[in-house]
Amino acid sequence: MTTQVQPQPERSDQMTENNTNPRKRSTAARVTLIVSSAIAGVLAVGAIGLGLLAMWGDGLKDERGYLSTDSQSFATGTRAIATENLDFDLDGAEELVNSTGLGDIRLDVESKHDEQLFVGIARTDEVASYLADVSHSLVTDVEVDPFEARQSRQAGDRKPAAPGTERIWAASTQGTGHQTLTWDVEDGDWSIVVMNADGSPSVQADISAAAKLPYLKEIGWSALGGGAILLLTAATLIVFAVRPPRNRSRKTQTTNLAPSAS
Repeated sequence: MTTQVQPQPERSDQMTENNTNPRKRSTAARVTLIVSSAIAGVLAVGAIGLGLLAMWGDGLKDERGYLSTDSQSFATGTRAIATENLDFDLDGAEELVNSTGLGDIRLDVESKHDEQLFVGIARTDEVASYLADVSHSLVTDVEVDPFEARQSRQAGDRKPAAPGTERIWAASTQGTGHQTLTWDVEDGDWSIVVMNADGSPSVQADISAAAKLPYLKEIGWSALGGGAILLLTAATLIVFAVRPPRNRSRKTQTTNLAPSAS
C-alpha cells in the first residue's frame, strides 16, 4: 500500500494579499487617528482659549453686570459729537435680548466744565436730519488699545433746536456733572449724540461705554469643560495611533494525506 500526497493548490497570491492588506489597513488607521487627534487638539485649544477669555471678562464686570471701557476724552469746537451708523441686527433674538438684557448699552458721560450736557441715542436717519447743515464732528473709527478716535468734521452754519426738545430719541439724559444713559438694544441703525444742552458749540466730555454681557461665567466653564474633553480625546487618539500593532499568530497549514488503492 502506498500513500499518495495530494498536491495543494497554489495560494501565493492569496497569501500575499492576506499579508499585505492588514499592513495597509494598519497604516491607514494610524493616519486617520493622527489627523483626528490633530483636529481635536486644535478645537481643544480654541475652546480653552474662549473659556479663559470669558472668565477673564466676567471678572472685569461691575456689580450691575456691565463690561465697560476706560473713560476717554472727546472734544470738538462744533455743536455736536455724533457716531457713525451703529448697525444692530438681532436676527430674531429680540425675546432673548429683552429677557436677559444681553448687549444693553450704558454710556457714562461727564462734562469737563459746568455746562449741561445732553446724551441721546436715535435712529441714524433722524440724527442726520436733525444735524443737517449743523457743524458737528462725526466719529468714524475708534481704536481701543491704544485709544484713538478718528473724527470727521461736518460743516454747517445752522443753529439746531435744543436737543432735549426733540422727540427723536430712543433714550436720552442731560444735566451737569456725571450723566448715565442706559438703552435696551433694538434692531436697526442707530447713532449716539453728545451735545451741550443748549446746542451751543464747543463740546467737551469724558465718555465711557459699557455693554451688559450675562452668562460669561457659564460660557467660560462650558468652554473649559468642552476643551478638556477634546484634549483628552486628542491624547487618547494619539496613544492609539503610536501604539505598536499586536503580534498576530499565523495559522499553520497541514498537509492532507489521502490513502489510495494499491
